Amino acid sequence: MRCTLSWLLPFALIATQAHAAPWPPPLAPVIPEADGYVVIPDAAVSPDKSRTYRAMFDATRAADTPTQLLPALNMVGSELNALGVAGVPGGNTKFAVVFHGPAIDGILTDDAYKAKFGTSNPNLKVLSELKKAGVELFVCGQNLAFDHIDPKTLSGDVSVASDALIVLMTYQHDGYTLLGF
Repeated sequence: MRCTLSWLLPFALIATQAHAAPWPPPLAPVIPEADGYVVIPDAAVSPDKSRTYRAMFDATRAADTPTQLLPALNMVGSELNALGVAGVPGGNTKFAVVFHGPAIDGILTDDAYKAKFGTSNPNLKVLSELKKAGVELFVCGQNLAFDHIDPKTLSGDVSVASDALIVLMTYQHDGYTLLGF
């Protein structure tokens, strides 16, 4: 006689569903391509409509695959979505991003990106949306010079700065929180 526990499966599914939290779906009203924001009822700390949020995103990491967003772009978009869902006015959001190292590949023009990776650049639309949302976008001029990268191969939404570290120090001096991705 063969013993089987298959009769327990429906009870296991019910138990699993009974313990699943009824979270609302994430919302992405500002940057739809980035991660959305889930409103957490009675959260200990939530976005404050009266506060001004200043963040400097240090973008150094490449995406895991060429069809994914750069981690820094996803995080900038995600935080804009969080603040947008909470009703924080756009004028209360002061974000900047500086690209250097492997992240520079993510800001290549579509032609340059296709030549390097064989696929369209998924970051270009998000770069444009971020710029429209008031995010300042910079690339390290030193990195470009030392790696012999032609600025003409980069998105027009990104400005060439003298040096990523100068950008980071300047914005931190101006009260921006440093976030690295």
